[in-house]
Amino acid sequence: MNRLLLNILLALAWMFLNGDLYFANFIEGFVISFIILWISSHATKSINYIKKIPKLISFIFYFLYELIVANLEVAYDIVTPRHMMKPSIIAVPTDAETEMEITLLANLITLTPGTLSLDVSTDKKIIYVHSMYTTNAQEFIEQLKSGLERKLLEVMR
Repeated sequence: MNRLLLNILLALAWMFLNGDLYFANFIEGFVISFIILWISSHATKSINYIKKIPKLISFIFYFLYELIVANLEVAYDIVTPRHMMKPSIIAVPTDAETEMEITLLANLITLTPGTLSLDVSTDKKIIYVHSMYTTNAQEFIEQLKSGLERKLLEVMR
């Protein structure tokens, strides 16, 4: 991930050298520095960062979609007179190995409305998640593992 840091630093340098401290200028610098890193990656044989960018963009859009859907579900439950909540605590086995992967996964679960990561087991193989809308625990686990966890691990590894 050193290439990502270099990309961000080059984008910040671009922004400061232009004298415009706007987000659009940062994005422009990020794209230009990405192109420079892409061209130089063939000479340095560090193509791994270049392959992760589409996965990162896909992950961001996936998480934003899940965030919007969860917000709408919670808002609908609040507005309607009947509560559809079926709260439960679920032990979700995780394939995340490093502390960074586990921390990011737990925080992304917590950021999504309706779910809250409560604890991680001592062997770091299970994340305990409180869910407000769980009809089937196994389905919830499969959805979390095949969606959020899989896409996060694609970006992190």
